[in-house]
Amino acid sequence: MLNVAYPLAPVSKDAVGGAEQVLVALDKALVEAGHRSIVLACEGSSVAGTLFAVPAESGMLDEAARQRAHARHRKAITAVRRRWPVDLVHLHGIDFHAYLPDDGPTLVTLHLPLDWYPPGTLSPARDDLWMHAVSESQQASAPAGAKLKPPIPNGVDIETLDCSHSRRDFALVLGRICPEKGAHLALDAARLAGLSLIVGGQVYRYQWHERYFSEEILPRLDQRRRFLGPLGFRRKRRFLNAARCLVVPSLAAETSSLVAMEALACGTPVVAFPNGALPDVIEHGRTGFLVNDVAEMADAMIAARDLDPEECRAAARKRFSLDRMAAAYLDVYKALAASGRKEAVLPAAAM
Repeated sequence: MLNVAYPLAPVSKDAVGGAEQVLVALDKALVEAGHRSIVLACEGSSVAGTLFAVPAESGMLDEAARQRAHARHRKAITAVRRRWPVDLVHLHGIDFHAYLPDDGPTLVTLHLPLDWYPPGTLSPARDDLWMHAVSESQQASAPAGAKLKPPIPNGVDIETLDCSHSRRDFALVLGRICPEKGAHLALDAARLAGLSLIVGGQVYRYQWHERYFSEEILPRLDQRRRFLGPLGFRRKRRFLNAARCLVVPSLAAETSSLVAMEALACGTPVVAFPNGALPDVIEHGRTGFLVNDVAEMADAMIAARDLDPEECRAAARKRFSLDRMAAAYLDVYKALAASGRKEAVLPAAAM
């Protein structure tokens, strides 16, 4: 199996992005099942299987950087397939079309909102190329003519995430720091509610991300509203287990929200805008609150302390199993690898 990461973000257990976290989980599952797992990712990545590393971009992530990264990925995929008898290539990046192999069984997981992908890329003419969404909500947003297989819902490592930690009186935001993730709105809501807020996340070197951080995040920080930068897995787990609530102020149509699932696994309720799949993840009034504006977000952040952590944990155990996700992917991998160039009948586990 060759899993191909987005070229501009390293892959590891400490990765910020959901696509990278899913890839890490699948790599680990493949190794544990006795398969050869090869991961193509930029330098600085850490995987359970075999890492085929390509140089990482160190400067601004502009169009020139993307073009260089795409060229490296195209050459690297060819090199990997020449070196090992790869049965299936699995692509995870939004730019997968720029380094898509010309032939051979290929799977594409669409981790991001479907309207973010270039027109035409979701309607492949090839019989050996399969694409799928990660939630029913995302699948329902597919444009006319899109050829998608049944979604494979995301999952999180519930047992590893949950740990004993005393609750503290702060709210938490985790994720990429960029305009569509809306961290500035959570900062406004925390100030309105009179609550402390911790923001953990990565500011990637895109010009508009850095401008957003300097113009919208920095001016809103103070002694009670702090930015800690990216958090590794252990620190993330500690903060998730200690927070009164996780806030997901995303303005984008979230395709599943791994961080919301992680929070519930820690017994921490989630306050979010009802965008994308978030209404499917959060049970309003039981495991969190769905809100429509900053004022409602502030009220919900206050009310979150009255929700039962055990209800959150129970929902996560029932609905967001990492083992279930990994098993579904492994079934699909086997079916697609065996099908060769013929159209595969996907197993029921992926439905």
